[in-house]
Amino acid sequence: MTVKVARRWAVSYGLGMTPEPALRRTIGLSMLVLYGLGTTIGGGIYVLIGQIAARAGMLAPLSFAVAAILVGFTALSYAELGSRYPKSGGEAMYVKHGFGRRDLAVAVGSMAILCGLVSSTTLAHGFAGYVQNFAPDIPSWVAIVAIVVAIGVLAAWGIGESVAAASIVTVIEIGGLVLVIWAGGPALAEMPDRIGELMPLSWNAWTGLLSASFLAFFAFIGFGDMVNVAEEVKDAERAVPRAVIVTLIATLILYVLVALVAVFAVPIDRLAGSDAPLIVIAETRAPWAGRALGVIGIFAVLNGILIQIIMAARIVHGMAREGWVPARLGRVHARTQTPVRATVLAVATILILALVFPIGILAETTSLMVLIVASAVNGALLRLKFKPAYRRGAAAGTLRLPIYVPAAGLVVSTIFSLLIVANLLS
Repeated sequence: MTVKVARRWAVSYGLGMTPEPALRRTIGLSMLVLYGLGTTIGGGIYVLIGQIAARAGMLAPLSFAVAAILVGFTALSYAELGSRYPKSGGEAMYVKHGFGRRDLAVAVGSMAILCGLVSSTTLAHGFAGYVQNFAPDIPSWVAIVAIVVAIGVLAAWGIGESVAAASIVTVIEIGGLVLVIWAGGPALAEMPDRIGELMPLSWNAWTGLLSASFLAFFAFIGFGDMVNVAEEVKDAERAVPRAVIVTLIATLILYVLVALVAVFAVPIDRLAGSDAPLIVIAETRAPWAGRALGVIGIFAVLNGILIQIIMAARIVHGMAREGWVPARLGRVHARTQTPVRATVLAVATILILALVFPIGILAETTSLMVLIVASAVNGALLRLKFKPAYRRGAAAGTLRLPIYVPAAGLVVSTIFSLLIVANLLS
């Protein structure tokens, strides 16, 4: 008799054993949407708008729309699987159910964890750069250690507190985008007279649009973080798919509006050459707006680190529960009801990556791993669609997509993966 079975048997017969602590369901739909927006927006529009404008020019708004369509297939696949299997471990669990292979599930889960931790490492370096702008005497390693440890403590404290903090910061981030839209309001007034500039008329324009859409694809990646907290979401079977879809639509609207402002308010060459393109846009209306946006950018960085630590810890927790990694790593703390050991492991890994390894080497393959994970998830759902037990087991209210959705998601993510491989080998 296993320890878990013995524990459940003893509890049912009142023999005094207490059940193992479990994750606490405290996240509602609105908070999950804010959580998803926080993980998406921080790493997307705040960083990529200049690079996308450099590739697409005046077609930057259209490139976001194309990217949303392409990423939407994979987002919907995550939404259905998150509705059917609302457990920590997300991608690893889906692959296990779809392909029935533990080794493949562990590999996919490990890649998802590594992507999050490398992303956090990059953000930690970005935060250190902000700190040194204000206090040049503080060594970057001190700033990195201080902020990663502090955020790790918050993540271990409680999921309710962590998601509440992330939601507050997300509202601030959205406020920053609204500030950019306000700053570019006068330029938007010119749009009716310049609408023709937003339409591709040449082969070069089309190739630039497709190249920018490929880059913008990564500005919508946030749904993986959302499904990994599904075990802590109230009525997850319904809330998770709704939150994924609402987040995708809200992100698209914000991105297109900001991109319209960007291309109409600032010359493309200036926008493309700036390391802080949104600040450039805000300063066209008022200097204080640019300074405010710089502060908001710091909050976005901190939010990104917090969400990635939470995501990595939940995947470790889910994999530990399945017996794929040592069980002690995923154990839930009785008081905080969070996987404290997994959180500590995530924090320690980020610090090692940040202080020891060159970021460039790690970051080069992150996009490829994101797409490999997406391909595996789409493939898992596609296989499940052919299993009668999966079709019969759908509970009322769970999302059920047509088979072409995961098929299209698999095709898109595989093609993008091959493009990155070709670029790395060239």
